[in-house]
Amino acid sequence: MAETAEKTSVNLAGKYLTFKLINEEYGIEILKVREIIGVMAITSLPRTPPFVRGVINLRGKVIPVIDLRKKFDMENTDDTDQTCIIVVDVASKNGYIQIGILVDSVSEVLDIAGEDIEDAPAFGTNIDTDFILGMAKAKGSVKILLNIEKVLSSAEFENVAGMV
Repeated sequence: MAETAEKTSVNLAGKYLTFKLINEEYGIEILKVREIIGVMAITSLPRTPPFVRGVINLRGKVIPVIDLRKKFDMENTDDTDQTCIIVVDVASKNGYIQIGILVDSVSEVLDIAGEDIEDAPAFGTNIDTDFILGMAKAKGSVKILLNIEKVLSSAEFENVAGMV
């Protein structure tokens, strides 16, 4: 069993873009990141889930924006000059689509070794942690590495993908 966990963490080694939500730091595989932009005009859409902030027009392309604070049931706060949108490529049934994720601030790109990544803690069967790739120990703290393609459930993802 330990061999399987070791193989998993070695496979997770690589570069991650780290960002903050409140006081917690998260990371996304850098290969999934398309670009980082400042907050721009976001058009809200009626009858969408609360975590869907709306859509933006990025160089003529309509991109849905997900507010990760709301998705993770965190307290709401006003946008600041540090708030930004990370545009990521997410696999869908019809190829890749771009989704913006709203975060409090972007930190840095870290090169994280496999031995510094542990599995997500097990909280029992009632709590879904599939969206967590692992827990990385870097720069004296723990970063939560996200599987951005699993942050939304498949039904939520199809709903968001249908917006583009």
